[in-house]
Amino acid sequence: MSELGALLQRAREQRGLSLDDIQETTKIRKRYLEAIESGDHTILPGPFYVRAFVKNYSEAVGLDPDEVLRLYQHEVPAAPAEQTVEPITVRAPRRVKSQSSERLGKIGFNVMMWSFLILIVVVVWVFVINRETDEPKTVDQDTPITEASEPPAAIQEEEEEEEEEEETTNINGTPDVDPATPAPTEAPTTVTFGSKVGKADQYDIGPPGSVHKVEIKVVGGKNWIEVRAGSNTGEKLFYANAEDGEVQSYDLTGPIYINVGRSDFSEITVNGVLVPDGDRAGSKKLLLTPVEAGNEAADGTNAEVNAAEQTKTE
Repeated sequence: MSELGALLQRAREQRGLSLDDIQETTKIRKRYLEAIESGDHTILPGPFYVRAFVKNYSEAVGLDPDEVLRLYQHEVPAAPAEQTVEPITVRAPRRVKSQSSERLGKIGFNVMMWSFLILIVVVVWVFVINRETDEPKTVDQDTPITEASEPPAAIQEEEEEEEEEEETTNINGTPDVDPATPAPTEAPTTVTFGSKVGKADQYDIGPPGSVHKVEIKVVGGKNWIEVRAGSNTGEKLFYANAEDGEVQSYDLTGPIYINVGRSDFSEITVNGVLVPDGDRAGSKKLLLTPVEAGNEAADGTNAEVNAAEQTKTE
């Protein structure tokens, strides 16, 4: 067994995964996975597939694929160099015009011009005929015009009610309070990208002071999910393969670290707001941090960035 194969096998066994689980996650045949662990690359399709399979295997067991390829580059064949092919210039064919085509073109142009002139004459003639046949409109001068006008009864009643309310206010000394005053609405949930924390994308969750509900839903197939409190070394909240359709829910009272084997098989939301996870056939690490009351200004500054990320994800 090679050093690379021993590393991958040890990482797989530490996660409690079998070769069948890795085959389901990466869609790589089991005999190819066994060949990678044993170091026998002769049965693999080619050098390109060796690097690709090792990279997918590393992501499935939670290792950094780039770091694995760099440390064990003596075992993994190099990627084949791309061959550049110079483009061949093709001369555009000449356009040959015959006398007959030119004659037809002139005839068509003349026909179009005469048709346009005839259309203008017809429009002018129709306009003149209609103008002559229309009878002139006269102004009705028999309708009496009065300067006095009375407001409708409904408006008078509203004005009388307003006057009564004003009198009541003046007598009591305190203005009336409208009982139908709407209650203040709750601020919407915000998901704002903060920075990179190691390999994880850190997102600030607002507004502060609210209880946020985090949901991780598996969609599309079995998926590896790791959830820890605080950071990637914190207390394990969930650490296993989740079946398709399974949902994990948590209250965001402090930072939560999330690691999924395949981001395209997972949907991560906070109060129904989708968290961007890359949506690709690979692992994704996230750190969700609730915004504290002292960080309200910073959360407002990043509102435009959050709106752009949400629009792009949708």
